[in-house]
Amino acid sequence: MTTREKILASIQANQPSILPLPEQFTFTTTYPDLTKQFSDSLTFVGGMPVVVPDYKAIETHLKEYYPNFTNIATTCPELAHMADVSLDITDPHDLAGVNLAIIEGPIAVAENAAIWVDEKQLPHRVLPMITQYLAIIIRQSTIVANMHDAYKKIKVDTTGFGTFISGPSKTADIEQSLVIGAHGARSLIVYMLP
Repeated sequence: MTTREKILASIQANQPSILPLPEQFTFTTTYPDLTKQFSDSLTFVGGMPVVVPDYKAIETHLKEYYPNFTNIATTCPELAHMADVSLDITDPHDLAGVNLAIIEGPIAVAENAAIWVDEKQLPHRVLPMITQYLAIIIRQSTIVANMHDAYKKIKVDTTGFGTFISGPSKTADIEQSLVIGAHGARSLIVYMLP
């Protein structure tokens, strides 16, 4: 018997016994006000929460916050008139010049300000990563307490791409200093509709 065969035989002979999977359990994280917790978490990770009554208020705030901006792309039909970059393209590299992307997120998480987006919201998955500035619109009624609750709501097997976005791009691996906007959007505004 070769050394390789001895090692494999030893591994085969020493397999652990099969154990049953643990019972499914739930996390009971609760917050008295999910919108406030989401806002606090978003601020902590470098984003800006803005509670708005409607899409007109979003447009007004964007025009005040980003005056004279060009190269705006949006997946939101209610704000389509603000866009001057078409998303009807075949090459995602054409989005390299986007200054502001406005997208929608169907689920948001209070504990860490993560917002789920997938191919249903994004015709091009690169859009929220390649833009200089990002605005995401959520509904307060879609905020859940924790990631476990979020995963219960999303269907990860129904889309080819999906990701959670929390705050602007950031890294802290360079001499232990935080750099925001190093690898993606420099800022994130989250508009929270009723």
